[in-house]
Amino acid sequence: MNHLPYILASYSVFAVVSGWLAVGAAMRLRRAAARLLVVDPRAGRRHDPQA
Repeated sequence: MNHLPYILASYSVFAVVSGWLAVGAAMRLRRAAARLLVVDPRAGRRHDPQA
């Protein structure tokens, strides 16, 4: 009995789900950053500790 199809299928499902979660997290991060700029325009500037 060859287990290769099961192993390939499980790795494929893992890769697809991981990619889906990563893309979703990146999209949520961009959306949150854009919403933060609307609420607080200072959020887009970098903090300069020297000033």
